[in-house]
Amino acid sequence: MTNSKQQPSMTIVREDCPAVLVPTGVDIELKKGTEVMVTQSLGASFTLNVYGNLVRVANKHAKALGLDPLPLPEIPQEANLEKQIYTILRTCYDPEIPVNIVDLGLIYGCEISPMSKFENHVKITMTLTAPGCGMGPVLLEDVKRSVLSLDKVVDSEVELVFDPPWDRSMMSEEAALTLGVF
Repeated sequence: MTNSKQQPSMTIVREDCPAVLVPTGVDIELKKGTEVMVTQSLGASFTLNVYGNLVRVANKHAKALGLDPLPLPEIPQEANLEKQIYTILRTCYDPEIPVNIVDLGLIYGCEISPMSKFENHVKITMTLTAPGCGMGPVLLEDVKRSVLSLDKVVDSEVELVFDPPWDRSMMSEEAALTLGVF
């Protein structure tokens, strides 16, 4: 899990860039010259406070914010594919929660189906902390994109389930300590 003790910092948007309004999941565009406060920079995204609203910006747009891209984890090629998948999934964060989705307990399963010696189909089964979460589609796309970034994965699907319903007992101990819920 990544250390979530971050101090908010101000920055000026250097060039127009896409963002997602939190918690609705609506796509917006941040305009050049907008002053924003970075409230969370974890995994592969930034959470910003823009005029009292939270927005999420993908890591690939860091330079538009005048920031350095966040480093992604080194994926050991000698590790088995399931370990690689869980490593990359730990870069996916809900923009309102400073805990990755694996340690948060949102990943229910990972099914790997070989298509050839070096090509695999991966099915991730996951849930959300709340069924009506507007960021759900964004998180699902993050999961799919992250899994597809692995060398041996050529196809990926993400199944969203709500049974069993998520509850805080599914979090890792470290996640519970980070969030102050035990």
